[in-house]
Amino acid sequence: MATARYREIADSLRRRVQDGEWSPGDTLPRHVDLAKEYGAGRNAVAAAIKMLEDEGLLWAVPRRGTIVRPDKRRVIMRTDLVRRNTRHVVDGRPASGGYSFPAAQGDELWVHHVEPSVAEEEMDDARLAHMLNVKAGSRVLRRRRVTGPPGEPPFQISNTWIHPRGVADAPLVREPYGTGPGAWLDRLEEAGHGPIEWLERRRARMPNAEEAGLLQIPVSLPVWEIVRIGYSAKDENAVEVTQVVIPSDRMEEVCRLRRDPSAQWPHGDRGPDGPPVAGLQE
Repeated sequence: MATARYREIADSLRRRVQDGEWSPGDTLPRHVDLAKEYGAGRNAVAAAIKMLEDEGLLWAVPRRGTIVRPDKRRVIMRTDLVRRNTRHVVDGRPASGGYSFPAAQGDELWVHHVEPSVAEEEMDDARLAHMLNVKAGSRVLRRRRVTGPPGEPPFQISNTWIHPRGVADAPLVREPYGTGPGAWLDRLEEAGHGPIEWLERRRARMPNAEEAGLLQIPVSLPVWEIVRIGYSAKDENAVEVTQVVIPSDRMEEVCRLRRDPSAQWPHGDRGPDGPPVAGLQE
């Protein structure tokens, strides 16, 4: 049966990867060559590769082929704590600057996987534009970073949109490197917007093709989208919106649960809605 055949091919390819025939980062033979090797149709080979892609073993890249994904993808525990960032390097020396947000906490210096960019671009995402309180489609300064720990696939895409009034108050936010990673927030706060207060909105969704390519993941792997809205102390309006996109297999979120006064122990005789309806009764 055709179904059994593609599973057989998937089992064989999985064993070959696990036995070291192809190492992480290697490209598998073309579909047509694998079809000839296995004496099967290209559809069966494509289905087998799709199955292994869903397992996280392979990554099908348009115009590049099928690549073996790294076998170790570190998971970072994410809390709600913002720290001062000490992972910067200025003139070859460690330096403190900016903030370390939960998705990027740690003492190691993360690296850029693509060249950082800073440019005025159309903010065509109506949801993000609404959060920043600008019209969808208007041109807004965007800082883009694709970063992660050294020696690993990219961990996150970070797109920061800075409100025009923030750019006018702190022109240095236009510099791709001059402010230091994350230090653009220092410039905004020094210009009168500090202390900035943040609100996060988180959701799971599927990546678009560009995001999957930058993160080196299949388009079938969900991502976390974390949108951080920074509110200015000057006028209490949003001065920056940062969208962080992280592969769902790279992050766990940890949250300590707190008790509402109505749930304190020992329980009171009366709850907010009247006498208890469950529990021990005399």
